[in-house]
Amino acid sequence: MILTRDGIAWRIACDLDEGSYVNLGVGIPVLVSNYLDPGKEIFLHSENGILGVGPSPKREEIDLDLITAGKGFCTLALGASIFDQQVSFTMMRGGHLTHAILGAIEVAENGDFANWRVPGEAVPGVGGAMDLAVGAANIFVAMSHVTNKGKPKLVRTCSAPLTARGCVKRIYTDLAVIDVTPSGFLLREVMPGHDPASIQAMTDAELTVAADCREMVVPEIAANGKALRRSST
Repeated sequence: MILTRDGIAWRIACDLDEGSYVNLGVGIPVLVSNYLDPGKEIFLHSENGILGVGPSPKREEIDLDLITAGKGFCTLALGASIFDQQVSFTMMRGGHLTHAILGAIEVAENGDFANWRVPGEAVPGVGGAMDLAVGAANIFVAMSHVTNKGKPKLVRTCSAPLTARGCVKRIYTDLAVIDVTPSGFLLREVMPGHDPASIQAMTDAELTVAADCREMVVPEIAANGKALRRSST
């Protein structure tokens, strides 16, 4: 079994603590807003100028004036604040965010990561990812474990242009949860049907298996009805 995109987002949401200030990147990270524990007060930040982003809106709830930095529609949580981009980037660069959750093309065993350009492809720019990488206390990465061609995305050294160096603390993939330590990748959790050896086979860099490494406990269906896991075959 492997996690769906929603499943990865659900797993990340499980690890966010009460009182966290969290920026959600484009793609899988933005889905985290749909799986936050309603019993916890967690503040979601968007670099275009929102603190207090709510869950993704249903079609009938869409407000054309409420969008995230990723150009997707959003809702506002009770007590949300809206401000200009200069203030927003001051929050990011000033160390006021506890977490930034970002997608990635590659993550290296020393915590370097690349998430803005595949070599050879033209893109407009890195956006706010570099600012988040140096400003947030914890950088979490959400991504598939391998590319659509089966190439490992957890590597010894990144080949794509770097977003930032040595800043990633934890990686959530469709197969595993992995910490980045001074000694390299530390395997914390594996999906049912997999073991450390099978995860290593899909990882370029060497994995150390945590003494308390465990099988992930994943519900089949989320509260909003989206599947959290699917067969790997």
